[in-house]
Amino acid sequence: MKETKSHTISGETSLVGVLGDPISHSLSPVIHNAALLEMGLNWCYLAIPCNKANLELITKALRKINCKGLNITIPHKTQALNICSKVSEIGKVVGAINTLIPDEKDGWKGTNTDIEGFLKPLQKIGNWEGKKAILLGSGGSSRAVIFALDLLNLSEIHILGRNVDSLNKLTHSLGDKLKNLSSDKINIMLPNCKDIKEHIKATDLIINTTPIGMLNKSVKNNSDAAIPFGEEIWSNLTPQTTLYDIIYNPLQTEWLKLGEKYKCNQINGLEMLIEQGAASLRLWSGIEEIPTKTMKKAAMSHFLN
Repeated sequence: MKETKSHTISGETSLVGVLGDPISHSLSPVIHNAALLEMGLNWCYLAIPCNKANLELITKALRKINCKGLNITIPHKTQALNICSKVSEIGKVVGAINTLIPDEKDGWKGTNTDIEGFLKPLQKIGNWEGKKAILLGSGGSSRAVIFALDLLNLSEIHILGRNVDSLNKLTHSLGDKLKNLSSDKINIMLPNCKDIKEHIKATDLIINTTPIGMLNKSVKNNSDAAIPFGEEIWSNLTPQTTLYDIIYNPLQTEWLKLGEKYKCNQINGLEMLIEQGAASLRLWSGIEEIPTKTMKKAAMSHFLN
């Protein structure tokens, strides 16, 4: 029988982790600890509960005990900007950070690896220049995705949501911060738009940034309620379209299952989670080669158990 490697925690073990509220559901400890073991780093990655009121206190305390790095997740990605001694340009532009790196003066530098994490799975498929995309949702995750899509040099993006005010607020907040997507290339769209099915048929990439379909958001015995904007609008999907759901639990949402019916290409949120995590590990460790296959294997084993 093959021996299974495991972490041995000692007095020399260093801490890394993720801060969020809630955080007990996080898959990050599973994938990061698998990578750390493979990399031979005597670090332990923990999911650390932290409410908004205690974010500054906890990050300062963790820096005092020489924590090697932190990921930041909901609801702290914007607030964490205020606790950094320095923020990367990409963090400033997006207006959110998900990674803290120790600085030289007992503080933290902040950056955002969500964009790199989002793009990697798309770049493995091919070149997206001149292609069309539809973005579902106008919440916090959608902003980082738009900045990522800007780097692909798409010809146009439609942002689909139910709340006109939220959609307008998102597009106005982008201002002149995008390099390739001028304002005439970004349009907002409501689910009752008469041309919505034709837009779906003509698009190359559709990304779900809404929480609809997430395990704890799904409605039992009602798959339509677990599909963004309901099943009916997706009847014009084609095999030429790629569906990208940033949700990773479940691995295949009801929306992705529907896309399978139409033979669409699919990317699930686990790919993004692994790639953004790998980017954080590079920043913390200085090691370029991160065992992403090991991270994915650990995640799949976790879901099977």
